[in-house]
Amino acid sequence: MPKKILLFSLGWVALALGVAGLFLPLLPTTCFVLLASWCFARSSQRFHLWLRNNRHLGPMIIRWEAGEGISIAVRNRAITILWLTLIASCLAIAQWWAVALLPTVGLAVSLYLFRLSRLTTDEAKINPAVGN
Repeated sequence: MPKKILLFSLGWVALALGVAGLFLPLLPTTCFVLLASWCFARSSQRFHLWLRNNRHLGPMIIRWEAGEGISIAVRNRAITILWLTLIASCLAIAQWWAVALLPTVGLAVSLYLFRLSRLTTDEAKINPAVGN
């Protein structure tokens, strides 16, 4: 029971951050919405179905759960923001370990994101919710 309460609470926090990410350019939406969906799937079937049936966020979750990955537009946005923030962090920290570690992490995340993107930009244009 405490595990379900924890997952349910984490689901709402993740969903709030994901929705905020729709309006704040540096806060990601997709990862938080997917985390919320995962938490709700393990804590409340009712809220998991509610989130899946949401007209704005549901298509992203359904595609992810079907194994279709993320759209190329989302991937490109994520990689651009990732590298801009990594470069800014390296410049701000100005330490040898940051210059060595951050690009290595960025490369690993970039490769992972390239593996996740399976939808073409044409498919994303058909359903505008894909780009969220």
